[in-house]
Amino acid sequence: MTKIKKVLLTGKTHTTASRDGAARGGETTLDLHLSTPNDPNSVIAFAAVLPHPTAEQLFAGAWSACYFAAVQHVAKGQKVELPSDLAVHIEVDLGMDGSAYLLQARLNVSMPGVPRDTAELLVHAADEICPYSKATRGNIEVSLNVIS
Repeated sequence: MTKIKKVLLTGKTHTTASRDGAARGGETTLDLHLSTPNDPNSVIAFAAVLPHPTAEQLFAGAWSACYFAAVQHVAKGQKVELPSDLAVHIEVDLGMDGSAYLLQARLNVSMPGVPRDTAELLVHAADEICPYSKATRGNIEVSLNVIS
């Protein structure tokens, strides 16, 4: 797989479960709220998106919402209680190697209070079932990270 030699820009998202259906960002940002198809009452939000987001940021946002739901699904199956402040941060870089444009991504998951080995298991299991992770597997460089 070809690796990026020069990063041109990075699309970043911060995704959390929104209990009240309203996540807030600053004046120059846009907060987006998504629901899952099987549970329209479950709201997933990514906040602080620039008013004119890049394709990389939109891709990161859609991926993070899907991945967030995958983490919840895996945790439920493993009977692991997730913290209320569970967060998924995805960064998608647009870059170049010579004249070729490429993408790469970092999935950073914060699960305060969950033992690191359990969090690692959930992060990797969610990556196996998330459709966005499946679509990118083998096509772009992706790193999965548990943030302490």
